[in-house]
Amino acid sequence: MAPVIEFWFDFASTYSYPAAFAVEDAAAKRGVGVAWRSFLLGPIFAAQGWMDSPFNIYPAKGAYMWRDMERICAAQGLPLKRPSQFPRVAILACRVASRFKDEPWAGAFVKGIYHANFAEDRDIASPDVVGDILGRVGVDADAAIAAATAQDSKDAFRAQVDHAVARGLIGAPSFVVGDEIFWGGDRLTQALDWAIGAQAVDAGL
Repeated sequence: MAPVIEFWFDFASTYSYPAAFAVEDAAAKRGVGVAWRSFLLGPIFAAQGWMDSPFNIYPAKGAYMWRDMERICAAQGLPLKRPSQFPRVAILACRVASRFKDEPWAGAFVKGIYHANFAEDRDIASPDVVGDILGRVGVDADAAIAAATAQDSKDAFRAQVDHAVARGLIGAPSFVVGDEIFWGGDRLTQALDWAIGAQAVDAGL
């Protein structure tokens, strides 16, 4: 069985935007599958005493991040438009991504939401925007949103967020292979190396 890396992301996370557009192709080239896992950074930040993004709390850190994002997105050929609201907490989009994480269109949906937020400055918290992205990936938006907002889906997403915290995730994006956590988009290659190495060990190679 092919190895798998879990890609943990929050739609408010800047660095998760380019990582979301890089992970599938990079993993496919190495024969590794991708599991899409949405969560929220809010509980992690709150545990540190932060009521806002650290990029807002610490202006110098924020200024560096936005310049860094310009470089990263330019290198990947991705458009970047600084959102007029940052961070945007997109709970509905996260619930959709959680509810349909195993669907073949999950990755396209995730990338569509990121593009809407960081390339088009659209309000990704809006059901209309989420519905539009669902339609673009060929999904019945009304049915998908209804399923994602059902109580069992809300409970499942909350459990997924709790699981991220319990596993020790400290930020997004994070790549998880088994019990190993690789934090940051620049750790993708290392995570893939580990996934392949772990697979070799499991196979007794």
